[in-house]
Amino acid sequence: MEYKSTLNMSKSGFPMRAGLPKREPEMLKHWEELDLYNELLKKNEGKPLFNLHDGPPFSNGALHMGHALNKSLKDFITRMYAMRGYYTPYIPGWDNHGMPIESAIIKQNKLNHKAMSVADFRTACHEFADHYIDVQREGFKRMGVVGDWEHPYKTMDPSFEAQEVRVFGKMYRNGHIYKGLKPVYWCPHDETALAEAEIEYQDDPCTTVYVKFPMNDDLGKLGHLDKSKLSFVIWTTTIWTLPGNLAIALHPAESYAVVKAPNGEMYIMAEALVEKVMKIGGFDSYEIVETHPGSFYENMLASHPFLPKTSRLVLADYVTMDSGTGCVHTAPGFGADDYETCKRYGMEMVVPVDDQGHHTDYAGKYAGMGTDESNPVILEDMKKAGSLFASEDIVHSYPHCWRCKNPIIFRATPQWFCSVDSFKDEAIAACEDVRWVPGWGKDRMRSMILERTDWCISRQRRWGLPIPVFYCKDCGKPICTEESIEAVASLFEKKGSNAWFDMEAEDILPSGFTCPHCGKQAGFEKETDTLDGWFDSGSTHFAAMERDQGFWPSTMYIEGLDQYRGWFQSSLLVAVGALGRGAPFKECVTHGWTVDGEGKAMHKSLGNGMDPAEIFDKYGADLLRLWAGSSDYHVDVRCSDEIFKQLSQNYLKFRNTCKFCLDNLVNFDPNDLVKPEDMLPLDKWAVTRLNNLIGKVFGWYDNYEFHSVSHAINDFCVVDLSSFYFDILKDRLYCDEADGPERRSAQTALYLILDALTRMFAPILAFTCDEVWLAMPHRAEDDGRNVLFNEMVQPYTEYALSEEEMAKWGRIAALRSAVNGALEQARADKVIGKSLEAAVDLTVPEEDAFLVEMDADEVADLFIVSQVRLTVGDQVKVAVEAAQGAKCGRCWKVLHSVKAVGEHEALCPRCAAVMAKLPKVE
Repeated sequence: MEYKSTLNMSKSGFPMRAGLPKREPEMLKHWEELDLYNELLKKNEGKPLFNLHDGPPFSNGALHMGHALNKSLKDFITRMYAMRGYYTPYIPGWDNHGMPIESAIIKQNKLNHKAMSVADFRTACHEFADHYIDVQREGFKRMGVVGDWEHPYKTMDPSFEAQEVRVFGKMYRNGHIYKGLKPVYWCPHDETALAEAEIEYQDDPCTTVYVKFPMNDDLGKLGHLDKSKLSFVIWTTTIWTLPGNLAIALHPAESYAVVKAPNGEMYIMAEALVEKVMKIGGFDSYEIVETHPGSFYENMLASHPFLPKTSRLVLADYVTMDSGTGCVHTAPGFGADDYETCKRYGMEMVVPVDDQGHHTDYAGKYAGMGTDESNPVILEDMKKAGSLFASEDIVHSYPHCWRCKNPIIFRATPQWFCSVDSFKDEAIAACEDVRWVPGWGKDRMRSMILERTDWCISRQRRWGLPIPVFYCKDCGKPICTEESIEAVASLFEKKGSNAWFDMEAEDILPSGFTCPHCGKQAGFEKETDTLDGWFDSGSTHFAAMERDQGFWPSTMYIEGLDQYRGWFQSSLLVAVGALGRGAPFKECVTHGWTVDGEGKAMHKSLGNGMDPAEIFDKYGADLLRLWAGSSDYHVDVRCSDEIFKQLSQNYLKFRNTCKFCLDNLVNFDPNDLVKPEDMLPLDKWAVTRLNNLIGKVFGWYDNYEFHSVSHAINDFCVVDLSSFYFDILKDRLYCDEADGPERRSAQTALYLILDALTRMFAPILAFTCDEVWLAMPHRAEDDGRNVLFNEMVQPYTEYALSEEEMAKWGRIAALRSAVNGALEQARADKVIGKSLEAAVDLTVPEEDAFLVEMDADEVADLFIVSQVRLTVGDQVKVAVEAAQGAKCGRCWKVLHSVKAVGEHEALCPRCAAVMAKLPKVE
């Protein structure tokens, strides 16, 4: 008769299989009843503050994998700090205004927004945004994200809008906001200006052209040449901008050549580019007639190639010799550099394209054509007129609108700007006081601010915060005073920003208000543009965090890579420009994009997307969290069904580790741990390995390296525990006396391991670790309600082995690998079946002679064999034979000492002693 164990190993109630999709909602309900978030704040009240300010997602659709990654990381950080003794308020927020909402509602609800009144459309947008706040909130809660979900901030809330108006007023009074006519990114499809953060670059086919601008007036400098055959050659990839040309820019110090072609024509171009350009023009031979610096040609006039006007030769230091001809086509209505150059020369602004991207009457025969429509027509006309020097079909990277995905244009329109130049030095200095993760974030932010001169903050949208500016009907000047700002802010606090569209200017402004410029009460008009949505989100640290939470700056911002152009930058600029402060965050952490298993961007049209809700239903939210916690989020994060299947295997390894510990801690009292001096060496080895893991995990959490935490815990469970420690330990746990010192030593180690692992992994595996916490025994000082209420443990140094002792255990592990190899061969040769049927002859080198001094039975247990004979020699040698003796019916060891004991047929002395103490079952 065989007895595997006299202990019941299934009393923990912790199931082997996960079943997460069914159990997690029950746990969420329990957390809600517990009021987990507020109870956590109460518990940590008075402790050091850690505040992660939530970057607000757009409330324009259901959850996607980008949301899942972002909110998982935020929850890891909040939970981790809470479990390390910090007070961690977390107020989620949503971004509600602007084109993302407008685009989504027009598409999904099929609204004819142009036929709707402003009030009706804004009401529809508000309801739409509110709906998706609820949708996303439920998804985030399902993920286990802990926060104040009942009191989020929303950029469309009246109180938020009022504070944002005050932010605008502060920045205006500081002299950083102005209205001007200059080129901006413009989306003809959506008929609005765009910010740099709203631009995406895509490959776009185009025809690049080299165009001849005939010499018109050489200022008498080139009288010795035949001007009728002389032309400047420009290069452009945007044919449609040629009607807007007013000038040709040359570098003042570069050398420009007059090049004579075999056909008798002469072309002016940069000397450094002559060979390349002439080859493109189809000329194998040519003559450089003369050269002059670019400054020689200043203020000459060239004739436009197809319109009855001239083009002025101007100088600009930004002209490079990298591409083109060195003669830069300059259209001030379509480019920032062009605008500044023409402005410097006192030239009139020309914008020959309207809001819809159609040419105006200024473009002559092309009036009414769209920019794409006019390209081939202009090209053909230039060919017929002989104005085309050469053309090439290429694919270039061209800016597109982030929402409608259509190509944008550069177009000068009257817009409101924040002059970044006016406080650039202060903004750059603010970057120095921030911890950037990764470290290159500082240089990236600095370079972006350095390159920026203005921020276009006006939008031609209906759904947005109105720009709180009035215009005097008499003098026409804009009005933005402390008095007018406070009037608007107070109105929005009471009625919301819809009041701007419902009320007349005189009804908004205080009674008796006079124009601060001309002093008259001639009447006023309201600005019709709305604020850039990045101004909304850039104001959250003041309009929500400081106002609602009572502190500033936040400890951390964490968002995707694109937010260096977006929220990170707009928040910093608002903080410096409006409030005169430094950065609104002490730390700035960046994560990458979510992509499919092959590294491609996920799109519905490609069918390669993943829905977080489907992952909840199939695998559970903890698998989604483990995906985020196992990925190096600093780069793009891949997700696919195959990846989740693999993660589920890793998850089960951790879960099975916890189950093994729980099953062997039944009836164990952690308030009565064995003393360090009474713990067996093998158990101390396991605790020492745990100590090493704890120290590393703290360091990784400090640096937000969650994937290192996840992988290290997985390796610890698989390599240190399952393959080594647990494998050896089973005999002692299952067959030693239940309350004997040897088994209690093992249980103490198992408890310390389970307690530490559960706390360390709780920020990532929120559901599973709390489930373990509720199933395991606790010490008196523990808070048994939820693992989150307990701090992570420090290393158990009192149980640790010395480095010298750990080195010996390293040698034992290496010898065990050698023995296991020999056992496998013996099984293959049919010498033995299970390892306990083996006797091993082991020769070890002198450095491992300490094994000879150890108890032979203890060494046999380490190798999980029945008998070991040890000798010292020159090198490791392992011989395996079948063990001699009888098999113990309880522990299955084959020993000479096995014999019949009472009613038991065959027991070894250890098992006989244990059985003798067990109560007899009647």
